[in-house]
Amino acid sequence: MAQDPDQEESLFEAPPMAEQERMVEAILFASADPVRVAELNARMPHGCDAAAALAHLARRYEGRGVNLVRVGEAWSFRTAPDLGFLMQKETVEIRKLSRAAIETLAIIAYHQPVTRAEIEEIRGVSLSRGTIDQLLELEWIRFGRRRMTPGRPVTYVVTEGFLDHFGLESARDLPGLKELRAAGLLESRPMPGAEEDETDASTQGDMFEDES
Repeated sequence: MAQDPDQEESLFEAPPMAEQERMVEAILFASADPVRVAELNARMPHGCDAAAALAHLARRYEGRGVNLVRVGEAWSFRTAPDLGFLMQKETVEIRKLSRAAIETLAIIAYHQPVTRAEIEEIRGVSLSRGTIDQLLELEWIRFGRRRMTPGRPVTYVVTEGFLDHFGLESARDLPGLKELRAAGLLESRPMPGAEEDETDASTQGDMFEDES
């Protein structure tokens, strides 16, 4: 009698979920970078369900000093946000970005995927090669798909490293204009001749001033 394909089982029984949680926990703790679910499944025994194990672990670490957080399409352990002050001595200082680099990074984050020409149009000034190279070197941006337009220009998008550095799950979690200005990342005054409208998304292009 033929066996129903839906009833076929693996030659090897998957480990208990508690053991799968331990495996995922060990891999994430040993990894310096966030790990994707597909990579976890590939490293674990056949039949394991990394996604289910992650869900159990995330609940277990709620309210602890270390939390399991999602970074883009990957997962990683991070210090609880309210305990970040304890890690100040361990923070690695990153070289200060130029104003051009900050503006370029913000444009890419809010308008991705975006081409070099579009970045220059929004900023109103030409973009130096060094600015893009610096952001690529930091691994905060990467090349996206080419546009299906004459010349097929490359586009730029932010990376999971960018999301991880700023504690974001996705680009949708980026702060609005009010938060950016409150943090001192944008000028508090509007551009000359531009009306202030925090709720109108069409004014996003006006939040960047020309370089002096």
